[in-house]
Amino acid sequence: MEERKIIHEKLKKKEQEIQSLEEKLRSARIYVQALQDVLKLVDTNSAPETGESALKAGSAVNKARETILRRGKPVHINDLLEAVGKEVTRESRASLTSSIAAYVRRGEIFTRPAPNTFGLVELGHKAVVNPAPPQPPQGFGKIQPSPPVSHDMDDEIPLADDDGSKF
Repeated sequence: MEERKIIHEKLKKKEQEIQSLEEKLRSARIYVQALQDVLKLVDTNSAPETGESALKAGSAVNKARETILRRGKPVHINDLLEAVGKEVTRESRASLTSSIAAYVRRGEIFTRPAPNTFGLVELGHKAVVNPAPPQPPQGFGKIQPSPPVSHDMDDEIPLADDDGSKF
C-alpha cells in the first residue's frame, strides 16, 4: 500500500508540473502574439528606407520602382507604363502618375527629377526644384485712370426697340 501512495504522490507532482509548464507556454504564446502585433504596427507606421515593404507586391507602382531600380536612372512615365505591361493611354498615364506622385509629395520612395519622369530616393535621384513663379507685370492690381469721356453727340448710337422704331 505504501508503494501505491508513493506513486500517487509522484503522479500528483507531475500533473502540477505539467500545469505549471502549460501556464508558462500560454504566457509565452501571448508574449509572441503581442510582439507580432507591435511589429505590424511598426511596419505600417514607418516609411521604409528602400520602399520594398511599403509597396504591394505585384502592383503597378512596385513594378515601376523595380523598373527604375533595374535601369538605375529616372524613367519617363510612358516607359514605365510599357515596362509594367500597361497600354500607354491618357487614363493609364494619369493613374500611374497619380499613384507615384503621392509618394513624391510625401518625399517617400519616388522623386520627380523632370516633368513626367520619376526616380528613386534610394538611388539619390534629386527632385526638380521649381523656379520662382513668374511675377505679375508692374502696376498690376492698381486702378488705372479711365480715359476722358467725350460728350459729342456724333459718338452716340441711337437706341431702337425690338421692332426697329427709335425712342
